[in-house]
Amino acid sequence: MGKTALITGVTGQDGSYLARFLLDKGYEVFGIYRRLSTPNFWRLQYLDIFERVNLIPADLIDAGSITEAIKIAQPDELYHLAAQSFVGASFEQPIASGDITGLGVTRTLEAIRNVNPGMKFYQASTSELYGNGNSHSLSETTPFRPSSPYAAAKLYGYWITKLYREGYGIFACNGILFNHESPLRGLEFVTRKISNAVAKIALGLEKELYLGNIDAKRDWGYAPEYAESMWLMLQQDEPDDYVIATDESHTVREFAERSFATAGLDWERYVKTDKRFLRPLDVNYLHGDYAKAREKLGWSPKTKFDKLVEIMVKEDLRRWERWTRGERFPWDAPNYPNENKVLSRMLVLDR
Repeated sequence: MGKTALITGVTGQDGSYLARFLLDKGYEVFGIYRRLSTPNFWRLQYLDIFERVNLIPADLIDAGSITEAIKIAQPDELYHLAAQSFVGASFEQPIASGDITGLGVTRTLEAIRNVNPGMKFYQASTSELYGNGNSHSLSETTPFRPSSPYAAAKLYGYWITKLYREGYGIFACNGILFNHESPLRGLEFVTRKISNAVAKIALGLEKELYLGNIDAKRDWGYAPEYAESMWLMLQQDEPDDYVIATDESHTVREFAERSFATAGLDWERYVKTDKRFLRPLDVNYLHGDYAKAREKLGWSPKTKFDKLVEIMVKEDLRRWERWTRGERFPWDAPNYPNENKVLSRMLVLDR
């Protein structure tokens, strides 16, 4: 008999790829989603798995709904991916970010402890835990120094996961995933912002792209491969914490340059910097050492930087070409607001 998995945040990039991966493994997959006035299922539809996932409405600020979801799904494995996951938004909504991204982990672990402490738990941790001031490869033993409300909330989630593992014997793992991207990435994230803008500029739909800190360096991997690492962590004999990364880092400038080159364009003609997209604090360097994951999980990244950029740009080009021909399909870009129309705390502070 196959296993059952419950995924919080199943409608996001990671949740959708993980759901597909587990379905291919023969799992019965349940996914928690947050009720909205307009449902956001486009990623599951885009991957053609929407009809195969059992959906349960719940909210991370409502402990009762999380408990009920676990009782309905009765999972062998619970993958906790849901969060307020955009760093920039955490400066605008720090209290909500703490409640959802931080305390949401405790609510989920408490539900596991009370309903079935024998299930396995995966916590989506993040490289943002390391914060600023690093200039070397980062591993599981590197000290954390969060530089945003999002990272501070994730740090709480990281430690509460370890506490429930050590205090209650729950099989709980932290996946310290460095940046991982794909054509399903949200448009608020800089990689997808760039690939989407390149496609529109190449087709004459836009004229320029505004970015913030283009000198920030990140370790970028391919999201579907990172979904596999989550599963591998829960298949081990003992729970542990793992860095998942590529052991390479590249600047936002490099990402833009490579993206425009993929479309046959010179990035310097179209990219402009704007202080509106700078954060009060930013992380300038992230570079992950995945040696432990390679040795214990047998996991290594297959898709490196240049190929990742090419995948994203070509897919956004293909989608905008289809859209301009009148085709309609599950997708986020046509309904995403122009950033020039969105006021933020950073804009107000600049006045």
